[in-house]
Amino acid sequence: MKGKKLAALLLAVTTLAGSVLAGCGGEDAPRTPDTPASTEGSEGSEGSGDSQEEKGGSGEKVQVNVWFGSDAMSSKEAIVEAFNQEQDGIEVIASYYDTDGLKDALKVAASSNTLPDTWRTYGGSLGGYFVDNGLCKDMTDYAAEHGWDQIFTPGPTELCTYDGKLYGYPCSYNVITMWYRKDIFEQNNLEVPTTFEEFEQVCATLKEKGITPISTAGLNGWHVMRLVELLIEHYAGAELHDSLNNFEASWDCDAVVQALAKYKEFCDKGYFPDGFVTADPDNTNMAVFAGTAAMDIDGQWFDSNCVTNEQDTSLFGAFSLPTGGTNRVSAFAEMFQFSKDITPEKLDATIAFLDYYLSDENVEKYPDGYNLPLPKYGASVPEGQPHVEEVFNMSNENGTFAIADQVLPAEVADVLFNAQAAIANDEMTPEEAAKAIQAGIEAHTEE
Repeated sequence: MKGKKLAALLLAVTTLAGSVLAGCGGEDAPRTPDTPASTEGSEGSEGSGDSQEEKGGSGEKVQVNVWFGSDAMSSKEAIVEAFNQEQDGIEVIASYYDTDGLKDALKVAASSNTLPDTWRTYGGSLGGYFVDNGLCKDMTDYAAEHGWDQIFTPGPTELCTYDGKLYGYPCSYNVITMWYRKDIFEQNNLEVPTTFEEFEQVCATLKEKGITPISTAGLNGWHVMRLVELLIEHYAGAELHDSLNNFEASWDCDAVVQALAKYKEFCDKGYFPDGFVTADPDNTNMAVFAGTAAMDIDGQWFDSNCVTNEQDTSLFGAFSLPTGGTNRVSAFAEMFQFSKDITPEKLDATIAFLDYYLSDENVEKYPDGYNLPLPKYGASVPEGQPHVEEVFNMSNENGTFAIADQVLPAEVADVLFNAQAAIANDEMTPEEAAKAIQAGIEAHTEE
């Protein structure tokens, strides 16, 4: 999760895709938010604080505060309501935030010591923030006592581990590929590219036909980053790319400059939507659904979003961008962390809810509410999401690398994000951006 831990993280990411599929993996919630932040219950936005109890029908209820992403919010609300109805002694109070709203809310809560009992976050440097600042509970002993090694597949668990200790309840393992409209490709006599040069020709043809080649959005940086890191993979190759992410090689190098120059070329050629630099990254798939854009870089939850938005999944396909001779794809894990001050009673109640939320019964009932497959042994993918197994097979065959905004410390990732926007706006050259990123790395490692 910190810079000095990156080598172990990269090794875990490279090997975990097979272990996930060996257990038939896991399911998680699609990232596109249904609504802005909202809450379930009048106290939903408050942190855990002191143990909250209220008199209920058969005795005292343990109140548990959970912070979710707002993706598939209607499904989550239904699950929370059903759990509360079934429980005599536990009441879950849920709050919902969009992708970046949740990150911001957690940072504010962390600074004011008002974190909830449990919150959804990511592996790598994002979840590592709460570890480094002593804000989340070490779950190593709890996991051993409750046999989590028999429940969760090892790859995602490793990505929720910091310095040999487990700091989260794994809830998804995700791989990112290029999704495309099959009908648009067919109408324009395009084939899935097998080389980077063919990919560039596909983009050029689509642009000539008046179709935006790639749907992306630059607000907060992480969606554009998905393409930029693939360009780095292409020009650097797998070995150098891993060395860059592990701070064993300088980002002020020809490969990074070439990658950023190609990104600038794509900007100038209009391969992205107008105004993409300030657009909302949670809505990129809408342009592909509408047919105004042909491709989107997204995770296996794209199928789930198709179901939610009543799209015909047969119109879509996925491929790994031909890069660096390997065609590797990026990967990341999500988890729930727990307040360092959570009481044993509350922890048991919170785990009881998470077990219910991620149960086979609820996955079957609300298949559009999860990123599939779940990181659990024996998990399955419901019918209606036909590309999930295909995407994970790609990650098995081609390998994976750790997604940049998890493997890079947050302050370094922010330099990358700012550089992406500056390049697109003609405020920085690729050469200047590469130097700025390396300077950010050096400032971080000197702390």
